[in-house]
Amino acid sequence: MSPLIDSDTHLFEPSGMWQEYADPADRDVALHMATDELGYTWLMFGDRRLSLGGPHRPGDVDGIGVFRQRLVDGLPAEFDLAEFTASYSDPDARLRQLDRAGFDASIMFPNYGISWERPLQHDLRATLANMTAWNRWIVEVAARGKGRLHPVAHLSLRDPVWLEAQLETLAEGGIRLGLIAPALVNGRPLSDPDLDRSWAAFVDHGITPVFHVANQPRPFDEAWYGEDMEGGISPMSVVFIWTAAALAVTDLILNGVMERYPELRIGIMELSARWVPQHFQMMDGGYRHTARFNGESTALSMMPSEYFRRQVRVAAFSYELPHRLMRGAGDVFMACSDYPHTEGTQTAIEDYIASGIEPGETTAGFFGGNAAFLLGERIAS
Repeated sequence: MSPLIDSDTHLFEPSGMWQEYADPADRDVALHMATDELGYTWLMFGDRRLSLGGPHRPGDVDGIGVFRQRLVDGLPAEFDLAEFTASYSDPDARLRQLDRAGFDASIMFPNYGISWERPLQHDLRATLANMTAWNRWIVEVAARGKGRLHPVAHLSLRDPVWLEAQLETLAEGGIRLGLIAPALVNGRPLSDPDLDRSWAAFVDHGITPVFHVANQPRPFDEAWYGEDMEGGISPMSVVFIWTAAALAVTDLILNGVMERYPELRIGIMELSARWVPQHFQMMDGGYRHTARFNGESTALSMMPSEYFRRQVRVAAFSYELPHRLMRGAGDVFMACSDYPHTEGTQTAIEDYIASGIEPGETTAGFFGGNAAFLLGERIAS
């Protein structure tokens, strides 16, 4: 049987990781953790609070809400963050957790790393310095993971020279995935010809760019979202969680990047999956209609949905009923748990079985094959 792969988990950064792994010349812009007078621990950039460290327990969204309400009410924190999250950072503990959950391997995204990119978007030096620190640390985590732990690099396309150097180092360290923002790059769409060198570099180094829920540049004007909530999240961001990824992958397809780089693979995790079947219809229908309306011959050799099926894979939670999504879009979906986040689960495989899909020969892609595809099929069996 093919390996069972959890396509979306989170690896918590130890409190001193950024300062330890950043270049010495960049330690003045390295992130750090600090605990306030009430016992709440924050991710900090200098003296600026970026993110609140909370008591993540899979499936306990209400619990973290109670914790945040204590903060709002000015009451002291009731837990020690470092002690509480120690196992979430330790590769050996994560291997044991995989065994308990029934997965053979997992893809591991940052925890705090998905919270700070937009707040630092106007400071490229700080952005790249802290991405570099994370990327160095995860090479060590992957080495301890026995071929089962697959941390995701944190990358930016804003500096192609930096990106290419990172990709080379990461590939040598066995890293196969890189988190990027589904957003404009210095004001240009991802399909801009000047970015082709970056897509070529991803392909050449065997690293797959992936989109994941994160506090990155938003697809709509900031006025729609209101003021940032300290230690909280915007409801508008959650409602439209899938929009930026859909926009980005459509740009890559319609404007020829997937045509030019057929070996380029794209992953989409924790950004919903229910939009995919309808989006296939919208892409194909819009492509056909505009070609006829404009009197132009089609520029692509395939329909847009065919590029998606060939090169893109999307994580789907059990409550999204992935067996139904497959009927409309095909075998492009992946199993995930989001462990150990509060909106995640410790019993993903059982949850999927209860929803109507279980591991077997006909579902090998969903439970592991599609994640292995994003990993370049370099996965321990």
